[in-house]
Amino acid sequence: MKSQSLSPPMQPLAAPVPPSRPLSETRPDPSHLPPVERAKGQGVARVFLVLALAALGIWILHEFLPALAWAVVLAIALGPLYARLERAFPRTGHNILLPSLAVLAVALVFLVPLVVLGVQAAREAHDVAEFVRKAEESGIPAPEFLNRLPYGAAQATAWWNDNLGHAKAGSEILRRFDNGTVIGTGRNVGREVVHRLVLFGFSLVALFFLFRERETVRRQALTACDRLFGPRGERIGRQMVASVHGTVDGLVLVGLGEGVILGIVYYFAGVPHPVLLGAFTAVAAMIPFGAALAIAIAALLLVAAGSVTAALVVAAAGLVVTFVADHFIRPALIGGTTKLPFLWVLLGILGGVETFGLLGLFLGPAVMAALVLLWREFTEGQDRRA
Repeated sequence: MKSQSLSPPMQPLAAPVPPSRPLSETRPDPSHLPPVERAKGQGVARVFLVLALAALGIWILHEFLPALAWAVVLAIALGPLYARLERAFPRTGHNILLPSLAVLAVALVFLVPLVVLGVQAAREAHDVAEFVRKAEESGIPAPEFLNRLPYGAAQATAWWNDNLGHAKAGSEILRRFDNGTVIGTGRNVGREVVHRLVLFGFSLVALFFLFRERETVRRQALTACDRLFGPRGERIGRQMVASVHGTVDGLVLVGLGEGVILGIVYYFAGVPHPVLLGAFTAVAAMIPFGAALAIAIAALLLVAAGSVTAALVVAAAGLVVTFVADHFIRPALIGGTTKLPFLWVLLGILGGVETFGLLGLFLGPAVMAALVLLWREFTEGQDRRA
């Protein structure tokens, strides 16, 4: 009988240890995320990217934003006129000639009055220098209107002669103007003038491209409004454009008309420098209640020259012209175009000027028109159909 050798029992095999993986391989792959979560994350990242790029762009262009805004306002205001020119002279080639001529015309409209005013001011510089020389030598003579005052004429004339009518008083007044201050002020004014001219040139360049690509810009703006806000966005955009048109007609054109009419009144009434004062009245009349300042200056100049009756005529004519313009013509032009109550037009103009300066004349009413349109849609239930 053979002896059987007993073998030791078999040991169970240990499970193989998987090799260690880098930490980056253990993270979830974004491509394996559910489509909803992946789209949500991409949307959030896209919003942050757009906001960051927009903020960076605004920061880069913040010095030129007023010039761009002026170019947009001019393009909107002159849009109907430019469209007529395009129909009369169709586009050819690269479409450079017509936009260039239109921009040149706009530049001349702004620059020619400034050149005329500069030439007139240069002519008046001789008279100012002569007045300063005489004031330093013999004082400032009492004006004629002091003798025509109904009460206190003698006392007013005596006070003037005692304080301002002798050479010592004139020299003391002139010494109060520090030469350093005057030179510094002149430098600041010159620097501001150069800066404004650069911005004006940039506005003209931007206006050229807005005219040249007019249809493309218009189509892209309407598409962006529709995609961002739906049909309501397009309505708001059209309302703001209509507000700019109405504001230009109601402020600029009416102001120019007031300046022309009152300039004629100044000429026949004998106001000194009626052309310059008429131009100042036209600019001041674009701001509500601004024409009253120009009319008051004209009346005071006539009173100083001893023409009290002519001053009363100028004041009465100015009151009638401004009353008709501010209470009948402007509300019809601005409010009729935008269906905006004139109270909101006035508040938009005054608030816009206070916030944005002269540019606020057009931005203020445009913003008010958009807000009133949103309020009407909200209260009348039109938003449900949008």
